[in-house]
Amino acid sequence: MNQNAQPHSGAWVSFTYASFFVAAAMVGAGVLFLPLDWWAKGYLAMGCVMLVQSCITMTKTVRDMHEASKLVNRIEDARTERLLMDAGKPAL
Repeated sequence: MNQNAQPHSGAWVSFTYASFFVAAAMVGAGVLFLPLDWWAKGYLAMGCVMLVQSCITMTKTVRDMHEASKLVNRIEDARTERLLMDAGKPAL
């Protein structure tokens, strides 16, 4: 088990938030200034919003599956450790 996992630094978290918001603003400005009718711009904007939502949902699902496998591994490690400790005890 890896108990030494470091949390993300504040600078990295700030960078990821800033990157997301700058990218979203750039896509929004790009859609806004496209030489298209408003209905086409709205359709593109809805598509971009749904793409971001789907990316967030997929990322959370992958992370949840990873965390669940870590819990299973911890339970199996505890069982193995208990079996080893029981095997090391003298029989009564």
